[in-house]
Amino acid sequence: MHKVLILGGTAEAVDLATRLDGDKRIHPITSFAGRTKAPRAVPGGLRVGGFGGADGFASYLASEEIFAVIDATHPFAAQISVHAAEACANATCPSARLERLPWEAHQDDDWHEVATVEAAAERIPSGSRIFVTTGRQELAPFFARDDIWMLVRVIDPLDEPILPERGIAIAARGPFSTESEIELMRDHGIEWLVSKNSGGASSYGKIEAARELGLPVIMVRPPTAAQCESVFRSVDEVCGWLEGLLP
Repeated sequence: MHKVLILGGTAEAVDLATRLDGDKRIHPITSFAGRTKAPRAVPGGLRVGGFGGADGFASYLASEEIFAVIDATHPFAAQISVHAAEACANATCPSARLERLPWEAHQDDDWHEVATVEAAAERIPSGSRIFVTTGRQELAPFFARDDIWMLVRVIDPLDEPILPERGIAIAARGPFSTESEIELMRDHGIEWLVSKNSGGASSYGKIEAARELGLPVIMVRPPTAAQCESVFRSVDEVCGWLEGLLP
């Protein structure tokens, strides 16, 4: 069987692993960074943790005799994508990226685009009630603001609770419907949504909810993607690419 390494962290990565696991010629191995305590269940092999940079990634490719690599990471997981592209190029290992298209602003959306999470935190007007969905790794700039109230949503519970007068944190994993997002924002009197432009369908409900409620959105632009020899937009396209590589 040919080992195919999937760099995961997205719903698309799980879909891809499911498809490949049904092919008797392929053994998919999904790699998670380990930032969440309970990663999504995936068929096939699983590894959790970093590789140790591009050199460590290359060593893993050689030791595990990886046939091909598919980068299906979150659009904001830029560092692993860079390391993977470099390692695959040096090891002459076929690689591809399953890339989401970013969301585009609708005519009824009120987006305020920024380049970084830090810039997003600075953009929030004093006294606002905000809904932060940038992930637990990048909450520090918002916690540094003592003049706003925050509703924070993360996958794993925070190590320390937010003081009631500063906000509230909820732990939940999507997808979330537009209706539930509208209810959540209304219940907490949200005035601004802060989001990364990660694309995809599973977290788009909050964007539609903000549109329905007429709320402004501070949208963090995705970083420039690492160079990759093949870029695809769907699981079907990736499977077709792999089919062409298999003997």
